[in-house]
Amino acid sequence: MSICTKTGDKGTTSLFTGERVAKNSLRVQAYGTVDEVSSALGLARAFAQKEEVKQLLLELEQTNLKLMADLASITDKYYINNEIISNIDQKIVEFEAKLPALTAFIMPGNTQSGAFLDLARTTTRRAEREVLTLAEKEAINENVKIYLNRLSDLCFLLMRVEEEL
Repeated sequence: MSICTKTGDKGTTSLFTGERVAKNSLRVQAYGTVDEVSSALGLARAFAQKEEVKQLLLELEQTNLKLMADLASITDKYYINNEIISNIDQKIVEFEAKLPALTAFIMPGNTQSGAFLDLARTTTRRAEREVLTLAEKEAINENVKIYLNRLSDLCFLLMRVEEEL
């Protein structure tokens, strides 16, 4: 089967659960932005200097596939669950403990990975805003909002870890 199905030529796409929606729908915009986050995480992983960061970024990319499945589905079967939220909370605590307290604003970009992690952070914030807009109009998994909020925090912490060479 070709990647070029031509089914989207008229401006619609299929959700994970089969419904056809406009390519510029709030739902598609939200999971499209999460896809951008995954790309930024992949770039950060490609340039990461610290193995623990590299491994965690791979895990986050894999979790983002579940996140996109939640957003690309009209169902009550969700993938982002309390266990995933607890896991990201644990990672935040773990990495925060490794860093000195913040005393000033940080200008990212001392390392390529740090710069890409900051891109992932800001793109995650945009995804969070888009998800909040979607949630005003359609039912979504409430854990998606929590996860995106935590993910941006974790990206910030990982940027700090990578830039503390």
